[in-house]
Amino acid sequence: MTTPALLPLSGRRIPPLNLGPPSFPHHRATLRLSEKFILLLILSAFITLCFGAFFFLPDSSKHKRFDLGLEDVLIPHVDAGKGAKNPGVFLIHGPDEHRHREEEERLRNKIRADHEKALEEAKEKLRKSREEIRAEIQTEKNKVVQEMKIKENKPLPPVPIPNLVGISGGDPEDNDIREKREKIKEMMKHAWDNYRTYGWGHNELRPIARKGHSPNIFGSSQMGATIVDALDTLYIMGLHAEFLDGQRWIEDNLDFSVNSEVSVFEVNIRFIGGLLAAYYLSGEEIFKIKAVQLAEKLLPAFNTPTGIPWAMVNLKSGVGRNWGWASAGSSILAEFGTLHMEFIHLSYLTGDLIYYKKVMHIRKLLQKMDRPNGLYPNYLNPRTGRWGQYHTSVGGLGDSFYEYLLKAWLMSDKTDHEARKMYDDAIEAIEKHLIKKSRGGLVFIGEWKNGHLEKKMGHLACFAGGMFALGADGSRTDKAGHYLELGAEIARTCHESYDRTALKLGPESFKFDGAVEAVAVRQAEKYYILRPEVIETYWYLWRFTHDPRYRQWGWEAALAIEKYCRVTGGFSGVKDVYSSTPTHDDVQQSFFLAETLKYLYLLFSGDDLLPLDHWVFNTEAHPLPVLHLANTTLSGNPAVR
Repeated sequence: MTTPALLPLSGRRIPPLNLGPPSFPHHRATLRLSEKFILLLILSAFITLCFGAFFFLPDSSKHKRFDLGLEDVLIPHVDAGKGAKNPGVFLIHGPDEHRHREEEERLRNKIRADHEKALEEAKEKLRKSREEIRAEIQTEKNKVVQEMKIKENKPLPPVPIPNLVGISGGDPEDNDIREKREKIKEMMKHAWDNYRTYGWGHNELRPIARKGHSPNIFGSSQMGATIVDALDTLYIMGLHAEFLDGQRWIEDNLDFSVNSEVSVFEVNIRFIGGLLAAYYLSGEEIFKIKAVQLAEKLLPAFNTPTGIPWAMVNLKSGVGRNWGWASAGSSILAEFGTLHMEFIHLSYLTGDLIYYKKVMHIRKLLQKMDRPNGLYPNYLNPRTGRWGQYHTSVGGLGDSFYEYLLKAWLMSDKTDHEARKMYDDAIEAIEKHLIKKSRGGLVFIGEWKNGHLEKKMGHLACFAGGMFALGADGSRTDKAGHYLELGAEIARTCHESYDRTALKLGPESFKFDGAVEAVAVRQAEKYYILRPEVIETYWYLWRFTHDPRYRQWGWEAALAIEKYCRVTGGFSGVKDVYSSTPTHDDVQQSFFLAETLKYLYLLFSGDDLLPLDHWVFNTEAHPLPVLHLANTTLSGNPAVR
């Protein structure tokens, strides 16, 4: 069980306590610059002398000289212990000795000259005024900054952009549906405008306190997570002025060279996914450049004995570590298993296969491992390559791993057969061991813990209804109808979890124990933090069936969010969905703008807006185009490789 302070957010995982470094006043760095500069010059001269002597003087131990006055001769080495000749030889120097001494003298003279030059430069600095030294320092700083900007904005190699279909439009013909879509757009405006007013540049917004908010997953820096996460939603809704505001902030302020420890998973799905989606939708090069810059900062997280990345990495130092609460220092399945979509697109756009190789290495390692009952445990130790605690979940800690197996296949234009096989194998084991029907006839997905099934389902697991529907086409042994029906059953169960509350909003998790069905029991599980998973499933089921119940259920959820989560300064989660007078948690999550409102908008739009045969949505609802890669090395098709 988790406590409210450690609950999973968008990514099906749990953030840790914020242990970021303390901040210090910037003005201290400006004290006594000239004195420090002079001392550094003198120290550099001394280091030059020491290192020069160390590296350039010959090592006498490596040159055994025998002054025999003879021509160079080869003396065979005899192993005294065995009495046999060893093919190794000693080279004994004769007349060449003079040349070695000349070389040594030349090196000594060079070191003396370098030393004297450094001392002269130091003396020259001492004769200058403090103002002159400060001016020189500022000039050097400006030069370095300019060089960094040139490097950061270096254009990436041109690549053919996939055929982008349906990036706008979707206007419904029905007036009632059109009005509902406009209402969702107005809710997005309310959320964005208040963030723009009270939290601009901060990662998230506290809508009641009307100030910025930063969860631990983004470290100690203000990286504008809501801006990046919301960009594609703004574009899809036609809010182009707001989109341009976000673009300008990213161009001027988004900096990844910060001493901040971030969640690799969250930064990947929200930032890299959001930037890539914004690039494909708008064609603005800055988004692609920023995505690649950030991806380079995440690569050190993969420097583990197994290649399974750490959960967190410091963007400046590259030092990684795992969450302290994760089973014996393990990495989490949903985190290291939810990188494939973004990393494949990074390799496609840059021509650099390093991203592709990182995620394919993870896949290959997982394929070699034994899986108890065919199930993937949620924990894997990145040092030993062994599973941690035997806990399997399609909710928090596991969910988006399965989602990305399916979406890797879809994104490859259905050529990545390896990913599809892993997905099919996984859901067969899940259906056999985790999916059950309650006494009241509700189909739910439980959690496997140390050999027994816990009859509890999380809100996060409700995404699986949409996943089963999305993966129905192409499933084994003509089971497409079966999986579409299974998705519909999951959607019905999750709707019941909403319908059985006072607010008509679903709890964080709900049980199926005896007479209790689809209801939260513990107080710590009764909250709703603007999560999207249930609405996500409604949208997928609507796209595949056009059954009007899914629009009806989605509208019920939208009205409940508007009534109970809307506050003057934005939208807030609530602490108890069973209380008719709810208390707000005062956080407007970035995924509310990225996912919840986007899925609602798409639910009331035509199918020609972001059609599913051309677009695949990452786990943060950022749309990425299908890549037709059957003839490239990026394909997961074993026949191609």
